[in-house]
Amino acid sequence: MKNKVLIFLLLLIFIYSCSKDTVNEEETVNILDNRQSTGSSANDILSDDLFTSIVIELVYVQGFEPSQNTINNFVSFLQARTFKPNGITVEKREVPSPGVEIYSIDDIADIEREQRTKYNKGSQLAIWAYFSDGKSENDSEQDNTVVLGTAYWNTSFVIYEETIQGLSNSPFEPDRTLLETTVINHEFGHILGLTDLGSPMQTEHEDETHENHCNVDSCLMYWASEFGIGINNMSSIPQLDSQCIADLQANGGR
Repeated sequence: MKNKVLIFLLLLIFIYSCSKDTVNEEETVNILDNRQSTGSSANDILSDDLFTSIVIELVYVQGFEPSQNTINNFVSFLQARTFKPNGITVEKREVPSPGVEIYSIDDIADIEREQRTKYNKGSQLAIWAYFSDGKSENDSEQDNTVVLGTAYWNTSFVIYEETIQGLSNSPFEPDRTLLETTVINHEFGHILGLTDLGSPMQTEHEDETHENHCNVDSCLMYWASEFGIGINNMSSIPQLDSQCIADLQANGGR
């Protein structure tokens, strides 16, 4: 009888030990860590204090995949501004269309909740990038502006690829890779805390009429890059100006 009791107790200890390990493994992934305010994880992305690598989960609807050159440009942008000794990787995949023509940011967030598979884990930080087949509800015919992209959480952004395709690769329109890269880098600039969104300004350079945008019209973080203003005159990808770079460097970046 004593032997049976001992075997039973050992079996309980084994089951508990296995269960505990499983729980601990699950606890290393906290989905809410990737659903914080835009710019709040700027230091984590820029520095290697907590995270030494980045995985980008790049998701697109069929027919709205960004070019490989665009993806390469985005990775180069990150490499130039972040410290990630273990590298930056991109995992692409296609998802079905939700069948929506006009998206609110809540719609986009719901798609992420359903489709996202990569979250911060261990020393790897995860980014979600969604390329939509619809337009933003914030497009304005009255102001003749369109929204090309939006950063909405600390590691999440959407690119309105249908809108970008409609404004590129035709006579008197910019090259698509040029426009895609500009919008992606601009939106990720917000995730990096620019301007005054999580990376404190070292000098005052926020546009008084366009919150969280740089007041230097040649800078990547100038507001026009997000709203399709003046894109027909684009001949190169805008770069961060010295003030924005100083902000990132002060917050742990290159």
